[in-house]
Amino acid sequence: MAEIIQRDGAWAFDGQVVRITPGLHRSVPLFRQTYGEVAVPLEAVAGVVYEPERRRGRLRMTLREGADPLLQATGGRLPDAADPYRLVVDVDRAGIAEYVAEEIRHALLLEQVPKEPTAAYLLPGPPVPVSVRSSDGTVSFDGTRVRIDWADTSDRVKRATGPRIIDLGDLLQVEWLPNSGYEDGFLRFVTRETVFSKLPPEKDPYALDLWGNVRRDLLTALVATAVTARLSHPSARTGGTWPDRHRPPGTAVVPSRSDHHDVLLRRLRELGELHRDGVLTDEEFARTKAVVLRGF
Repeated sequence: MAEIIQRDGAWAFDGQVVRITPGLHRSVPLFRQTYGEVAVPLEAVAGVVYEPERRRGRLRMTLREGADPLLQATGGRLPDAADPYRLVVDVDRAGIAEYVAEEIRHALLLEQVPKEPTAAYLLPGPPVPVSVRSSDGTVSFDGTRVRIDWADTSDRVKRATGPRIIDLGDLLQVEWLPNSGYEDGFLRFVTRETVFSKLPPEKDPYALDLWGNVRRDLLTALVATAVTARLSHPSARTGGTWPDRHRPPGTAVVPSRSDHHDVLLRRLRELGELHRDGVLTDEEFARTKAVVLRGF
């Protein structure tokens, strides 16, 4: 057993699995503590290095492309401190960190683990049900459907449409961008009907606009990951002229644009009903309609 325990967390390698446990110290990001222990099978690992620095170093693990739904959902956008595959190491434990890294690298060579992308997720992602309260509302996922309950501060049109419920079978993909504190983020659920919509997150009833507490909003990546883990694996999707694993990040596999006109009409019809029912004022209807038309 190769093991290192630090204030930032612990790594333990038994020859087949690397168990990564976040530390409980207040310096450990809320996201890592909430995500919990990660058991990484050796076959999911692409490499591991120890990066020494003047005052402390870092253990970093890279995974094979397509092995982890967390990395698929977040697209490398997790803040460095929230990355579960990174461990801050005190300088006096550098030797132990090097030993752990070397043991993992030796096992990769011994087992001849390939570096090519995987054909299925090798990690399960967070368990369900999972629910997160964000600045724009509460998003929940029970394994079969997503539910969004809007906050009092959400856009009026979002609140007027009521809770948004999306069946897993209707989803094409999840798009996630963190709230950096300087720029807003979002969590968007892309369906066959909304794939052509370019509404801004604050107006999109299929998206959460992340503009509030950065630590809390980051937890929406839990839901993004849980949903992504239950969608078809990128290697199984086709579209265009290349496999999905070679598709630029954030590019969806989309239906034909022959559906485009029908989707636009449905969105305008929904707004018209809200206007006729008195939920939207003339000014709000005109402004929101203009945003929808620009998006399409």
